Amino acid sequence: MTGPILTRREGGILEVTIDRPKANAIDLKTSRAMGEIFRDFRDDPELRVAIITGTGEKFFCPGWDLKAAAEGDAVDGDYGVGGFGGMQELRDLNKPIIAAVNGICCGGGLEIALSTDLILAAEHATFALPEIRSGTVADAASIKLPKRIPYHIAMDMLLTGRWLEATEAHRWGFVNEILPTGRLMERAWELARLLESGPPLVYAAIKEVVREAEGRDFQATMNKITRRQFKTVDVLYSSEDQLEGARAFSEKRDPVWKGR
Repeated sequence: MTGPILTRREGGILEVTIDRPKANAIDLKTSRAMGEIFRDFRDDPELRVAIITGTGEKFFCPGWDLKAAAEGDAVDGDYGVGGFGGMQELRDLNKPIIAAVNGICCGGGLEIALSTDLILAAEHATFALPEIRSGTVADAASIKLPKRIPYHIAMDMLLTGRWLEATEAHRWGFVNEILPTGRLMERAWELARLLESGPPLVYAAIKEVVREAEGRDFQATMNKITRRQFKTVDVLYSSEDQLEGARAFSEKRDPVWKGR
C-alpha cells in the first residue's frame, strides 16, 4: 500500500509505517486507513504480530495534524474503526504489536505507542504530551499513562508538557529497549520473529486478561479466568495448542503451534 500508510507483510508479521511528510502527523483520512489496516490484521488468522513505525529518522508521529484541523478536520470527527490511529479503541485486538519509535513521539503519537505492547526507541527519540500548551487534553494518555509509569511522573508530563529523552523514558519503564538508529528496525523484526514463533492463542488470552484486569480487582479477574469467562481463555483451554504445549514440555522438544 502507498501513502499515507505503507505496509509490508512477511510470513506472519505485518509492518505498518506512517508516511506523511514532513512530520507523519495523522489526519482523519490517515486515521481511518490505519483503522482498516489494524482491523484486517486482527481478523487475519495468518498474521501473528505487527510493527508500527514512521518514515525517516526525525518523526515517529506528533499526533493530530493541526494543519488539517485548520483546514476543516474536526477534532471530534470520524477517526474510523479503532479510534485515533486505528488501535486504541479497536475491540478484541488480541495480537502483539511492537512500536519502533524512530524519532519524535508526542501527543497522539505517544498515545499510539501506548496502545502497543512493546516499545523500542532509537537513541535519539524523544517523548512528550504537549497538549497542555495548546489548551486541550491528552485524553487517552490521561487514562493510560498513570497506570504505566509512576503517577507523579505521568502527571509531570501531562501538566507541564515537558520532553523526555529516550533514556528517561526507559528509566520510567514505558520504553523496553533503546537502540542505535541503525539497529531499531532490525531489532523490531528480531523481536517480531520471536513472537511470531510463539503460541497465538496464549498471546490472545494474555492480552484479553491484561486489558480486562485494568478495570477490575485481582480476585474478580482471577474468578473470571478460572470460570473460563474470558473468550480467549476458554478457546485456549479447549485447544490443540494447550495439549501441544504440555506434550512438547514432557518430550523435551520445541512446541509446534497451530493456533487452534
